[in-house]
Amino acid sequence: MGMGHAFDEIMGQGGSTIPRSELAALGDWIEETPSHELRRRQQSAEATFRQLGITFAVYGESDASERIIPFDIVPRIFLADEWSRLSEGLVQRVEAINAFLHDIYGERRILAEGILPADLILGNPQFRPEIAGIRPPHDIWAHICGIDLVRTGPDDFFVLEDNARTPSGVSYMLENREAMLRLCPELFRSFRVAAVDSYPDKLLETMKSVAPIGVAAPVCVVLTPGHYNSAYYEHSFLADSMGVELVEAADLVVDDDIVWMRTIAGLVKVDVIYRRIDDDYLDPLVFRPDSMLGVPGLIAAYAAGNVALLNAPGNGIADDKAIYSYMPEIVRFYSGGEPKLPNVETWRCREPQALKYVLDNLEHVVVKLVDGSGGYGMLVGPTATKAEIETFRAALIAEPHRYIAQPTLALSTVPTLAEAGLAPRHVDFRPFVLTGSKGVQVVPGGLTRVALKEGSLVVNSSQGGGTKDSFVLMDNGAQPDGAALQSQSQSQSSFQSRTQAQEQVR
Repeated sequence: MGMGHAFDEIMGQGGSTIPRSELAALGDWIEETPSHELRRRQQSAEATFRQLGITFAVYGESDASERIIPFDIVPRIFLADEWSRLSEGLVQRVEAINAFLHDIYGERRILAEGILPADLILGNPQFRPEIAGIRPPHDIWAHICGIDLVRTGPDDFFVLEDNARTPSGVSYMLENREAMLRLCPELFRSFRVAAVDSYPDKLLETMKSVAPIGVAAPVCVVLTPGHYNSAYYEHSFLADSMGVELVEAADLVVDDDIVWMRTIAGLVKVDVIYRRIDDDYLDPLVFRPDSMLGVPGLIAAYAAGNVALLNAPGNGIADDKAIYSYMPEIVRFYSGGEPKLPNVETWRCREPQALKYVLDNLEHVVVKLVDGSGGYGMLVGPTATKAEIETFRAALIAEPHRYIAQPTLALSTVPTLAEAGLAPRHVDFRPFVLTGSKGVQVVPGGLTRVALKEGSLVVNSSQGGGTKDSFVLMDNGAQPDGAALQSQSQSQSSFQSRTQAQEQVR
């Protein structure tokens, strides 16, 4: 798959050196800003991220604590009409995910009608029989979804995976924007960019909207496994931005099916918990008994309808890569229409025909562990060595049900600041979709991850990828006036005060 064939989101198809007409202003900006100046701004952004402590852990590396995700200064841009089509598809998909979760932990109509094989759900380690029959407040399961997308052409977007458990990365979306506003304000004069800084307010509004019925002023908290977790920065950032308490399991106690928070002033009743702890560790009385991170009795309080949990326990089944391959059927079943966002073609290796095809074409496909995550346990055929392919072949033959395979897509590229200057690099995208009792909203932006190695298709931060800001335009193309700046200026001062606060902490 030659790089020459990839669709470039700024330059268009086929290696053009002139940007798409709607994005001419970005081309001018790149042309007029010397590359040493772009590099200086990029380094300035990264220095700030380091100062704020935005790091992530790379498992198995000794210097893990100090890694920041590299940032790229050239933004990715979505035109208004591209975005509205994308949003419609995201809303449809997330509504279907919610309906699916509601169904399989309830009536199981989709199994009764033979759309999905029952063993795929009931025999799946991600299915939680412990919570079958529980109804979450307002019947909402997937309050916060991060849907990973790839693009292969001007109108071609595909869903790569669904994240309905605890999708992370929203703090990067917000910090990347803040860095761009500070370092490249001229871009916001050239383009009318939708603001993303209302995300914490929208998240809090979503949390309050799903509080148990009859609670007038819900108390909301963010539950973190603690500061050694790789996404701890994000947990504290969101709690801070929403103005709610960040708690660990030891701060919560359940009495008579009601959750209380220990405070200096005594116990305070908690109504809504945004939990960043996996199901396994959530409640030692129901899931893993050895969990020190959980709150004993939490699931009983949840079953009694006294607390809302975001996201609902049991959602992992919707993220499962074997279930993913049935998402087109799932969307049709619950929405009654055709999926607006297609899946990537997927071969289920549990099916003998599919397995044969995959084994015959290992050097052309991407093979993934059904329960793997973040680029671990996967084979990228076109870039793998013969030895890696043979090792994977043996694993596939031994346990075919554990794998799916997909074609290698010609992922779109965006110009990125490389060692020798600007060069195309592959990107993917994680938009964030919030579902509360008042409906579904798509945040106008998201996390763009970029593969920093030339030709690489692996964009995962744990595998050496970086991030870019994602501009969603409020109209289709450049506009000369400075209308976009006033709405964006408040976040500047909040950024400075946060940096000062960080200084005092140190």
